[in-house]
Amino acid sequence: LWCLMMSVTPTRGCLLDLPWEDILVPHILCHLPLEQLLSLQRVSKSFQSLIQLYLANMRCFDSSQIGPAIPRAAFVNLLKDNEVLQQLALQNCSDWLTDRELLPVIGQNHHLHQIQLKGCAQLSRHALVAISLSCPNLRQLSLAHCEWVDSLSLRSLADHCKALEAVDLTACRQLKDEAICYLVQKCGRLKSLSLAVNANVGDVAVEETAKCCPELEHLDLTGCLRVKNDSIRVLAEYCPKLRSLKVKHCHNVAESSLSILRSRGVELDVEPPLQRALVLLQDVVGFAPFINLQI
Repeated sequence: LWCLMMSVTPTRGCLLDLPWEDILVPHILCHLPLEQLLSLQRVSKSFQSLIQLYLANMRCFDSSQIGPAIPRAAFVNLLKDNEVLQQLALQNCSDWLTDRELLPVIGQNHHLHQIQLKGCAQLSRHALVAISLSCPNLRQLSLAHCEWVDSLSLRSLADHCKALEAVDLTACRQLKDEAICYLVQKCGRLKSLSLAVNANVGDVAVEETAKCCPELEHLDLTGCLRVKNDSIRVLAEYCPKLRSLKVKHCHNVAESSLSILRSRGVELDVEPPLQRALVLLQDVVGFAPFINLQI
């Protein structure tokens, strides 16, 4: 493809002679990695103009295609003319991404339906408020390991982005039951929710999630030490579409509640007690004895 873009023949001309907006941008450039496109800008002024046109019409931006250490100025320049983004992935950009770089991009892109900000530790609650005000069609949002997320900013998200279907709040340690309850009360379409690694989340939040989100399919409660059996039973009662549940390191959740979900074929990240015992025995003695499982 690179050779094709650089080729020039007397009879056919060069690739730049093809219609840019109708052919090159939607059907050719979209197949090149973003890093190569940025390199292509240096070939000539014409290619620079072509790539700028592509960037202005890009629907998806993923920083991992370039690398986590994007210079601030470069990121701002890449998206300064884009108002049609639908997906924005900026995971693990804590070294350089702040509100100053992100807010202009959010403010001019009202069609975003998927945003990934996992591990972006230098942002603030203002980033989440900006997302809630600018992105009414938001469907998926990852804020994993963003400890700046607080109850007020989450409340703003719940008030303005009621079409949310997937939210990742892993290790958002400022959030307590009340904030989660408000979110699920406003966003009843949720299909996937992660509250993992949050010692402040307990039965109240899980029960409210179960009662408000009947479409829930995936729930991650890993490390939620305050979650107990009662809320798991409520989850089993109110969420018939549940497909997977993670409760590893939830020490107050026992098989007595999990067995209900297990019998329905829900994927669990903890093994049944007997199977765990056999695995442990095999680790200790090197083999698992034959046991009549029908007893």
